[in-house]
Amino acid sequence: MATGGISVWIVDDDESVRWVLAQALTLADMAPRCFESGKTFFEALRDEQPEVIITDIRMPDMSGLELMEQLARSHAAIPVIVITAFSDLDSAVAAYQGGAFEYLPKPFDIDETVALVSKAARQKGGEPAPAGPPRGPRMVGRAPAMQEVFRAIGRLSRSSMTVLITGETGTGKELVARALHQNSPRARKPFVALNTSAITPELLESELFGHERGAFTGAEKRRLGRFEQADGGTLFLDEIGDMSLALQTRLLRVLAENEFFRVGGQISVRVDVRVIAATHQDLAAAVKEERFREDLYHRLNVMQLAVPPLRDRKEDIPELAGVWLERAAAELDIAPKRLSADAIAAMMAYDWPGNVRELVNLCRRLTVNCAGQEISLADFPSEPGLTASGAIQADWTSALAAWAEGRIAAAPSEPLLAEALPEFERTLIRTALRQAEGRRMEAARLLGWGRNTLTRKIRELGLDTDPN
Repeated sequence: MATGGISVWIVDDDESVRWVLAQALTLADMAPRCFESGKTFFEALRDEQPEVIITDIRMPDMSGLELMEQLARSHAAIPVIVITAFSDLDSAVAAYQGGAFEYLPKPFDIDETVALVSKAARQKGGEPAPAGPPRGPRMVGRAPAMQEVFRAIGRLSRSSMTVLITGETGTGKELVARALHQNSPRARKPFVALNTSAITPELLESELFGHERGAFTGAEKRRLGRFEQADGGTLFLDEIGDMSLALQTRLLRVLAENEFFRVGGQISVRVDVRVIAATHQDLAAAVKEERFREDLYHRLNVMQLAVPPLRDRKEDIPELAGVWLERAAAELDIAPKRLSADAIAAMMAYDWPGNVRELVNLCRRLTVNCAGQEISLADFPSEPGLTASGAIQADWTSALAAWAEGRIAAAPSEPLLAEALPEFERTLIRTALRQAEGRRMEAARLLGWGRNTLTRKIRELGLDTDPN
């Protein structure tokens, strides 16, 4: 172990993780020291103090969050880098709210981790946030782009900063907005959502700011608008790019001065509202085309979060589908259904023009229409791409990787190869026999086997009685 450089203590019950980190830090002229439990870590902390701490979140004797909670009482200035295999929103937010300097999901990039250690050593750790309000909705995603979204939500969990969420229709922008609200100091106050493109410009002004009695025909009594309804909390304005220029001007004034007039009103109304806006449009381009006010764009774009389309995070499809199949089953009060390998392959091959929203609808439809507990490709609707012909075009290695990740997450009772290899061979043998119209010599040639090998495999895999 190195004797000079930055002092880094690693707390992780996984010996291999400790070894990899220690080797990398030593090569970077740092001084790592390893602990397999929180207990041994705190015993050593009585005598000396590191400059940086790296900890896992989930350990047998003490979680990384509990470790940070104890550190906050006596060594709050030591920056903590949290590494975890549980790459979900709740882990990210909990780490940041516990005072973490940074959050990294496994598998982590070793060079990035070493760079973070150097950065952390140059500045002190922050104070932990107080016990927070209820945590946000369950969001999952191992894809790097989704991990960036999780990190941003975690970093903003102590703030009421204005946020602009960008992304295609159906990517889950409102879900991100709700997570920002529910993991913020305003979480116990209202979250009010409004799709500005779903309301005519004439009515949108009243929806936003309310109106006084008699302000226009049909205004028989005073009505509070969305800003007043969201006072103290968060107002989510979806598809902000479709708002008229006149209303953009009024919105800009509210953001600048925190006050407005109801339609037909003479007295200004003051509010304390965090605004989160979302759009599928390129607002920078809209500014150049004079369809969107530049000053409003800069007011909204304090912090920008880009939600990736589903086609760019296909590694998340099996887990996302599992979540929404569970929710659909709960709605119907039935046991959740599971996806077969060919169903996963078809989903991985599809480009999902409707993004996560389309996946959610498919999971609900499959839960209703599939007769058995396992969903196969034959149960899929007839949309292009979600059929056998679409599955043929799949990147089968990606689909296989997704299946393996799903099986590992489900804690299989037998090794992966013992489960996958026989099915792999059955699929290739059936395909070769169909192409050879049942002629085993020709099928063996296609497979690269001898005829005796093919005959033995057919017998071992039970294909001699296979009606397919």
